[in-house]
Amino acid sequence: IIADKLMRIKAIRGFWPAYSDGDDIHVRSATGDSVLGTFVMLRQQRNHPKSPNYSLSDFICPDGDHIGAFALSVHGTEEMCKQFEAEGDDYSSIMAKSIADRLAEASAELLHSRARKAWNFADSSEIDLETLLKEEYRSIRPAFGYPACPDHSEKGFLFELLEAEKHGFVLTESFATYPAASVSGIYLAHPEAHYFAINRVDETQVMDIARRKGVSRRDAEYWLASIIDYDPE
Repeated sequence: IIADKLMRIKAIRGFWPAYSDGDDIHVRSATGDSVLGTFVMLRQQRNHPKSPNYSLSDFICPDGDHIGAFALSVHGTEEMCKQFEAEGDDYSSIMAKSIADRLAEASAELLHSRARKAWNFADSSEIDLETLLKEEYRSIRPAFGYPACPDHSEKGFLFELLEAEKHGFVLTESFATYPAASVSGIYLAHPEAHYFAINRVDETQVMDIARRKGVSRRDAEYWLASIIDYDPE
């Protein structure tokens, strides 16, 4: 793969002015004179007297802040795997997909380190592997569809913000990314920003999400089905 350059990594990132309003993150144009769109975030609903119920919007200042966004993908894997499978070599196909997935995650980590350097953080110099694996550095890169922001449909605005399709990124109707070995998400620079899980949400929050996103209740329930804590009608 390395010798013949059979895989290619493509990545894009950007930074925009932003501010939070409740559980929403509004992203402004580069000049700050208009709102480009909104990331509609969820909030934890657990009953824990000593721990706040977090939302990713908590890590964006209401009075004005910045947010980053990124997308990257590994190209060439599909062509390799089709050839392997045509030859009956399922093992090599599986290995190629695994390598592509690892390259995508490694590339996301590299891109994140460059984002931290762009933000001029004190910890943006080269750090050792142990520190890197423990994520003991400032800022996080949550991806839509994962525990802190499980709604895949928010990728729609993410790709719009990055103009990702112009760069060869494809988002399917089910908000999966093509090629399969892809990573995308946002950068949050708040010094206390950290990963967490939304876990379960009740009917009240689902209805609130539908209102804020401007979609039907049925649509909101469809995208949040894995974390809904009630039986949809």
